Amino acid sequence: MECETCANYYYDEEYEEYLCDVNMDEDDYVRFLSNKRENCPFYRNGDEYRVVRKQM
Repeated sequence: MECETCANYYYDEEYEEYLCDVNMDEDDYVRFLSNKRENCPFYRNGDEYRVVRKQM
């Protein structure tokens, strides 16, 4: 899991740390923690130029 490249990963100035900004309810959170998968189901590539590079 590469949180650093995820669009949901951001720096919170109040807490002075990076946080995941996925809106999960309690059921989603328990399911997320109990899964032993390597890839995050909420991962979204934060590279805005990825599509442009494919078009070149």
